[in-house]
Amino acid sequence: MADIHKEILANGLTIVTEAMPAVRSVSVGIWLKTGSRNERESEHGITHFLEHMVFKGTKQRSAEEIARAADSIGGHLDAFTAKECTSFSIKALDEHVPRAFEILADLVKNPLFRPEDVAKESKVIQEEIKMVEDTPDDLVHEIFTQAYWQDHPLGRPILGTRHSVGAFDRPALVSFFHRHYTPNLMLVSAAGHLEHARIRDLVEKEFGDAAAGPSHPQGPAPVASPNIKVKRKKDLEQAHICVGAPAYPQTHPKRYASSVMNVVLGGGMSSRLFQNIREKRGLAYAVFSGVSAFRDAGCLSIYAGTAAENVRQVVDLIVAELRELKAKPLTEEDLGRAKDYLKGSLLLSLESTMSRMSNLARMEMYFGRTISLDEIAAAIDAVSSDEILEIAREFFDSSLLALTILGPLNGFKISREDLVC
Repeated sequence: MADIHKEILANGLTIVTEAMPAVRSVSVGIWLKTGSRNERESEHGITHFLEHMVFKGTKQRSAEEIARAADSIGGHLDAFTAKECTSFSIKALDEHVPRAFEILADLVKNPLFRPEDVAKESKVIQEEIKMVEDTPDDLVHEIFTQAYWQDHPLGRPILGTRHSVGAFDRPALVSFFHRHYTPNLMLVSAAGHLEHARIRDLVEKEFGDAAAGPSHPQGPAPVASPNIKVKRKKDLEQAHICVGAPAYPQTHPKRYASSVMNVVLGGGMSSRLFQNIREKRGLAYAVFSGVSAFRDAGCLSIYAGTAAENVRQVVDLIVAELRELKAKPLTEEDLGRAKDYLKGSLLLSLESTMSRMSNLARMEMYFGRTISLDEIAAAIDAVSSDEILEIAREFFDSSLLALTILGPLNGFKISREDLVC
């Protein structure tokens, strides 16, 4: 059994650690159970904006001193914003963990939000938004997501819009910070060459005296809107296709069967979409599927980039694969290969201290416990072809499918009848 420990401080802050004696590094993360879906309408993009701003200077350090402090211990600082969480992390050698955690805690506790930095970062993030707009395979997913989770925070881009980002000021950031950067919404996870008691002492020192903030009610679950959208963008070389179907939430008991099905459909080089669309017909360079799972909803999406004249053929081929999964159960060979791929990918993805630390945090946030690799492997092995058949028949219905196409399309029309599977 992995050497995993969990503790909850009096103010609600959760600590989870995993000792990995065979390595010399330690990765530590401060995770906030707040993501872009927790924003009010007027705060669209503020979670991501705030993630940027903590690196611009604290009460203790300037932006340059933050970078220098991390570099001086060979540490690697990182951060990201997702729909349901925000993460700040650092990786360093075991001997530097006290200093590394102090740097990380300083970012999360003491940001200054100077007005001149807010104005500067607003421009930086607006350039980041333009970069997405200039990257069609990213843009088609954003357009698809906004249409699929219509009128719900999950459908809004994490980056915000140029307008919303341009409107942020120091009072807005400070207000969001005080509401969400509180111990009861925080999780500290660490993995590597560590002792749990020493990590707990470091967390106690930095956050033990902080008062728990108010709890936030969970917002309403999203309702999928399976729209068909064709958006013309004439200056592109390719058309970009995104087909979506419902999927299970993060903690659903059938999530393993859903993952196995996704592997068969478009999860690797031996997947049906890759083999039939790219290898056999040469219609696409990139073609794959993936599952986005949230606490109360999920979506399976399929992406392909192809020449404008091949769009209808590629959509037909995608729909044909969905029809095939509904029509007959997987062979034992296909099922076994998908399971082995999934288990292998999982094990390979957890070889570093940073990935172990992230896995600990996600497990704790969604399940309130750590699910062992043996338990996950057993659940994957237990998936049957009949179970996958049931899922395909539940979700692959033309009335539930969504489609977004972005590209140099002139007068291209496609209807729900074209999605019958």
